[in-house]
Amino acid sequence: MTDFHIQHGNEVAEALRDGRPVVALESTIVSHGLPRPDNLRVARQVEQAVRDAGAVPATIGMVGGRLVVGLDDAELTRLATADGVAKLSVRDLAVAAAAGADGATTVAATSAVAAAAGIRVFATGGLGGVHREAAQSFDESADLTTLARTPIAVVCAGVKSILDVGATLERMETLGVGVVGYRTHRFPGFFVTDGGFDLDWSVDSPEQVAAVLAARAAHGLHDGGLVVANPLPVDEQLDRDLHDRTLADGLALLDRDGVTGKAVTPYLLAHFHSATEGASLVVNVRIILRNADLAARIAVAAAGTVAG
Repeated sequence: MTDFHIQHGNEVAEALRDGRPVVALESTIVSHGLPRPDNLRVARQVEQAVRDAGAVPATIGMVGGRLVVGLDDAELTRLATADGVAKLSVRDLAVAAAAGADGATTVAATSAVAAAAGIRVFATGGLGGVHREAAQSFDESADLTTLARTPIAVVCAGVKSILDVGATLERMETLGVGVVGYRTHRFPGFFVTDGGFDLDWSVDSPEQVAAVLAARAAHGLHDGGLVVANPLPVDEQLDRDLHDRTLADGLALLDRDGVTGKAVTPYLLAHFHSATEGASLVVNVRIILRNADLAARIAVAAAGTVAG
């Protein structure tokens, strides 16, 4: 696990020192994943959801080259409203720090930094993964390889449905990343409840997830992550036909406009927002709030396991 030069927010530093439950949150959703002004409002709501469930939120990001675990509201506002905020994966952190940049951390970077800070649970919307046409482009998110070597539980609504879900699951198996469904044996597809693939393992409570984390530690499995796939209820998902049409149109636009690399996910999410007339944004917010709540309850249970 990598050591980072981290600046802790006061509340997070105190919580970690006292052994209280802490949940890591990414900042990419603030700067790149949601439109303004919804992004800042939602970021605050997500932090409040963590608090309401009994844990301390630790939103991670880079401000003026400082890697902060537990952004305060002024720092969060800066990342939400400033132009030119960089999207930072693990490989970008050193360059951005040297440049004194403002940056939002991806799932990969947030996972790595959180684990280095001693945080065991992380809530996000959806994982990155293997992109469609990856056989030609070799486009695969660093989320996967980072999770293969990072001891953290990531609560998410599966892999973003704009990606190759099946190939992503295969890669996680190869990399040794654990995957459990939360009250399901089907892997969720982010905007939609069912991503089309079975899961071997399911857990039914935050306490069961905490027990898995404790067992991983007891068995010396310190180098890999655990994906906790938390699907939306069927009646809260994006309409399936609307989703499929929007995705097909968005993929065609990607090809037309030659969009590649880090720009793919923000481009497609913006397309979903426009094409669904905001319906996808409502679902996206619902996803992250539900995941923040579950992650906090897992963190509370895990803190009790350690204390016991």
